[in-house]
Amino acid sequence: MNKRTASDKESKLYKQKNIYSKDIPFIEGPHSRWDELFTVFQIGAEFIKGFRTFHFVGPCITVFGSARIREDHPYYKMGMEVGEKLAGLGLTVMTGGGPGLMEAANRGAKEAGGRSVGCNIVLPHEQQSNSYMDQWMDFEYFFIRKVILLKYSYGFIVMPGGVGTMDELFQAITLIQTKKIIDFPIVLIGKEYYKPVSDLFMMMSNEQTINKSDTNLFLLTDSVDEAINHIKIHSVDKYNLKARTDYTKSKILLES
Repeated sequence: MNKRTASDKESKLYKQKNIYSKDIPFIEGPHSRWDELFTVFQIGAEFIKGFRTFHFVGPCITVFGSARIREDHPYYKMGMEVGEKLAGLGLTVMTGGGPGLMEAANRGAKEAGGRSVGCNIVLPHEQQSNSYMDQWMDFEYFFIRKVILLKYSYGFIVMPGGVGTMDELFQAITLIQTKKIIDFPIVLIGKEYYKPVSDLFMMMSNEQTINKSDTNLFLLTDSVDEAINHIKIHSVDKYNLKARTDYTKSKILLES
């Protein structure tokens, strides 16, 4: 059985289980040239829609975190505090747009009178967009969503999360380490939760698979105040970020 035949069978199974998405044909193997061209157009259209949707929302700080944390969890309350205090700096809070800690950060910003936006991923189960966003977009492609989450942000706060959160964290670290983007601040909230990540970086430094300076690419803390102060110093002050409301467009614009 060749890869295309196997892929066709997989696609049928996915459709039968109602979990088909546009990512599946993109990664399942070669298709006809016309199918591939159509996929490129779909990807381009989603990028353009994302650029148009979020063009005026900045400056943003993106908050990553688990979709599975419930409202009564201490992490949720901490997420709300993060959103509230980022809004207090005049920054737009951007998240993955889903429930859990993403909702908490959006909610904190929204209830504090700040700007709250999100990039929701269309999934067959689990993630639904939360109701605390002024502006959002539903994405079909994970990789496009990640580009948008990074593109409009001047810093990243990473709360406890699962595989998706780790993917987003290491994407941001990789781009900063390789200087594909500017050295925006990254804050991990949860010393105990993220101790294995910190230990991993120390081990890689000792093994010389990364530079010793790479261990300073993120701040690890349990304090929301310390996290926000770090963002203020290394993002707001460093890049002279000022948010103002342009009521003629009802958008948040960046003045620098």
